[in-house]
Amino acid sequence: MLTIETLALEAESTANATLPAMYLLLCDGNVLCHPERHMAWLIETDLNSSTLSSRLRIGIINGSHTAYALALESSDLPAALAHLEWMPPRALFRHLQAMDFDALSRALQLSHWIREHQYCGQCGNPVDIHPSESAQHCDSCNTLYFPRISPCIIVLVTRGEYCLLAHHTRYAQSFYSTLAGFVEAGESLEQALHREIMEEVSLKVDKPEYFGSQSWPFPGQLMVGYIARYQSGEIDIDTTEISDARWFHYTDLPNTPTQVSISGQLIAEFVSRCEQNSTR
Repeated sequence: MLTIETLALEAESTANATLPAMYLLLCDGNVLCHPERHMAWLIETDLNSSTLSSRLRIGIINGSHTAYALALESSDLPAALAHLEWMPPRALFRHLQAMDFDALSRALQLSHWIREHQYCGQCGNPVDIHPSESAQHCDSCNTLYFPRISPCIIVLVTRGEYCLLAHHTRYAQSFYSTLAGFVEAGESLEQALHREIMEEVSLKVDKPEYFGSQSWPFPGQLMVGYIARYQSGEIDIDTTEISDARWFHYTDLPNTPTQVSISGQLIAEFVSRCEQNSTR
């Protein structure tokens, strides 16, 4: 089983052109995995050579292998791979290390981009993967199309030893997370943060502190994380997106995301700060 320690997004070069290839397989939005829910990395001899022409380059693994995503049209597997299973990516999150998540995120976003953007938006002719750029190219009008990335803010609102967590309408289980939303045209990240918090829970915040960012492949977001301090207002939820929102003490949190997601990392950072303050 391959363990990813580093994953570098490097251009094809003479230095890495001869590295052996490893393949991550996708089909109908699912990823091929071992039964214990670890992603299955395959080599060329495991695969039908006729499918390799549609491979998408992900990057360099551990400085020793070139990683590719391979989107298959059929979920039927050769007999030699019958011990593997197709699994939805969200079911894997609690079992992924950070580098595995990065590899899967790139694979999902690139395969979605290829599937959804097969024709040139300028002249209507088919496009192909560019040989050296991470882009699709139209031979007819010489236009390049890069993968679409949608910026989103994701924010944990704090109030002393309490944080605001919400249950979103799309969650089937009793699961609470941070607030998030897309950045609209003409907005800064901070403007989007204030707008989304007001729209979703009717609160005002101040002192937004940048925390970090994460690629999120559903289907192609860049999540920009903040911790913001409560300023004023009473919780009044937008029931279209939020079914519940409340303040939780750092010692009594509900079911929340794992730290493979930036939402889980934000919550963990808040808990760590509270614990440090309590020991002073």
